Amino acid sequence: MKKFFFLFVITVNLLAEDGSRLWLRYDKISNEQFLKSCTELIKTCFVDGKSETFSVIKDELNNGLSGLLNKNFEFTNRFEKNGVLYVGVSSSETIKEMNLESKLSHISDDGFLILSTKIKNKKAIVVTAKTDAGVLYGVFHFLRLLQTQQEISNLNVSSSPKINLRLLNHWDNLDRTSERGYAGFSIWDWHRLPDYIDQRYKDYARANASIGINGTVLTNVNANAFILTHDYLLKVAALAKIFRPYGIKVYLTARFSAPVEIGKLQTADPLNDDVKKWWKEKAEEIYKLVPDFGGFLVKANSEGQPGPQNYGRNHAEGANMLANAIKPFGGIIMWRAFVYDNNVPQDRHKQAYNEFKPLDGKFEDNVLVQVKNGAIDFQPREPFHPLFGAMPKTPLIMEFQITQEYLGQATHLVYLAPMFKECLDSDTYSKGKSSLVSKVVDGALDGKTLTGIAGVANTGTDKNWTGHLFGQSNWYAFGRLAWNHEFSSEQIADEWIRLTFSNDEALVKSVSKIMMQSRENTVSYMTPLGLHHLMGWDHHYGPAPWIKDKPRADWTSVYYHKADSNGIGFDRTSSGSNALVQYFPDVQKKFSSLQTCPEKYLLWFHHLSWNYKMKSGKTLWEEICYHYYNGVDELRKTRSEWNLIENKIDKERFEHVKMLLKIQEDEAVWWRNACVLYFQAFSKKEIPAGFEKPDNTLDYYMKLDFPYAPGI
Repeated sequence: MKKFFFLFVITVNLLAEDGSRLWLRYDKISNEQFLKSCTELIKTCFVDGKSETFSVIKDELNNGLSGLLNKNFEFTNRFEKNGVLYVGVSSSETIKEMNLESKLSHISDDGFLILSTKIKNKKAIVVTAKTDAGVLYGVFHFLRLLQTQQEISNLNVSSSPKINLRLLNHWDNLDRTSERGYAGFSIWDWHRLPDYIDQRYKDYARANASIGINGTVLTNVNANAFILTHDYLLKVAALAKIFRPYGIKVYLTARFSAPVEIGKLQTADPLNDDVKKWWKEKAEEIYKLVPDFGGFLVKANSEGQPGPQNYGRNHAEGANMLANAIKPFGGIIMWRAFVYDNNVPQDRHKQAYNEFKPLDGKFEDNVLVQVKNGAIDFQPREPFHPLFGAMPKTPLIMEFQITQEYLGQATHLVYLAPMFKECLDSDTYSKGKSSLVSKVVDGALDGKTLTGIAGVANTGTDKNWTGHLFGQSNWYAFGRLAWNHEFSSEQIADEWIRLTFSNDEALVKSVSKIMMQSRENTVSYMTPLGLHHLMGWDHHYGPAPWIKDKPRADWTSVYYHKADSNGIGFDRTSSGSNALVQYFPDVQKKFSSLQTCPEKYLLWFHHLSWNYKMKSGKTLWEEICYHYYNGVDELRKTRSEWNLIENKIDKERFEHVKMLLKIQEDEAVWWRNACVLYFQAFSKKEIPAGFEKPDNTLDYYMKLDFPYAPGI
């Protein structure tokens, strides 16, 4: 008997520590004093609701409370003794009797209240909301309080999301490959749907609901019209049924040429009556199968994708045709602003603004224009996109990339919350000071109620979901910032560490330091001082600042850094491409002046001499070298700091991160050596004294080839 018990425990531990549980780890509270306090305050649980969502809520509370409090939990429908956790919607008789109208009036439909109070003269904790989904979010928040060992004896929590649509965008294909996916194959098993429902779908829904994500776009923006055929819509309906109790709607990408490809029409012209009719009938078919279908995400006339411009129409005409098709059902259109044309002799930074700014106010009221955080393409560092603040009559949905296409993919530990915050906290000055990007996105700046934020997902079939364990932190951070962009990066990191590892203060401090430094370190050894688009061709893996002579100039590296014997950097001031004119005057002034332009964006906006004097007193060449070398040095410190916590976490996850940090160091050295040697060929200057010399030649790095890199 003892032997069996020992083997059982070992098996559970092996399964538990592969990272598959994400941040939803309901292990027994290790702090005995806190455990005792919680046990006194939560003796029974009253789940007052019978919907599918309330069934999910009861299961989550049963799992969470039983695990955290280490006992079989009792559910009740009475208030006979102190210590009831009551969970119900605001329309329930119990909540009506509590006179909470004033508090409830301050929360949205997705918001929730958590209160320490009395019900029928018995001490109780109440979790309530206006909707079932709101109650579910409140329950996850309450369990998070327990997991992170926060005081629950005097609760008065009121929380509502600042952004209404909080979505993941999956760049997943119907053959289960995932474009820019670095964690295995797509989690959608289209071949076995709709009859085979993988448990992973429910786990995915739980994870998203726990951080407030309420929508998922199932398919790649480089769309396949086949997803709109009836057989595949049945599969979509099966997923929608799984996600619905978790408050998650499904969305699809619409291939603009679908009326031709699967509808057998001769055209996809958005002003053609037959095309309009085809889309309206397709919308009717979808909503019969999925009554709460969210709508379409569209990539049009970009990187070879078809769109309205194929027929001489503009983006608004294309978007509005689709918007009218789904408007009767309450659906929305998210029309991506990621457009650029190699045949247009314009700085790529300018092209989205030039196409969309004139269309402000011309979109239907159920259309959002989806704008990437920066004007190029998810680079390690970009200034905010000039469209933010420039389209006050049009709702703009933010698009972040959670998967690390340009940030080391799944071999690099890079915590992205500081990057997300850097953009959200940027000031557009569109209506004077404090016209932040976040206020554009959440609708506060221009009085918008249709608001959204999207993150390109990094989930896959890997056991730990994200390839790199710390990739989970970026999924988590995106959800938390989508709920409230005022959360700090440090606060989110602290939460995630406690939920994922433990509440040990020394551990939390050590891992938080690693996370908070990671993005800046990565920028230093990849693209310092505003350099950008230096990565490998097509697969975007590793450094390749020498890329040139490709089918499109703006798909090369030399297009962006413009290194020559005189200097380096892309001049976007009035003496260059004048992309700065797209920003509001205060931003233009800041970025155009060498005295006020932050050095982190310097070479994004300016072409400067190799001898240009930096604020540090170094020349530009010396400063570039310093950043490349310092990024590697800091990463080596990170490896040492990780090794110090070996005895504070489980062996499997420790070794997983340890091995990846070694790979990251090797790749950081590769980035440093390749870029410094390449730029040295133009500067004709020595690598500063004291820096280790590259152990290979530039020719060696230029000949490296990766035909099977992941994510293509």
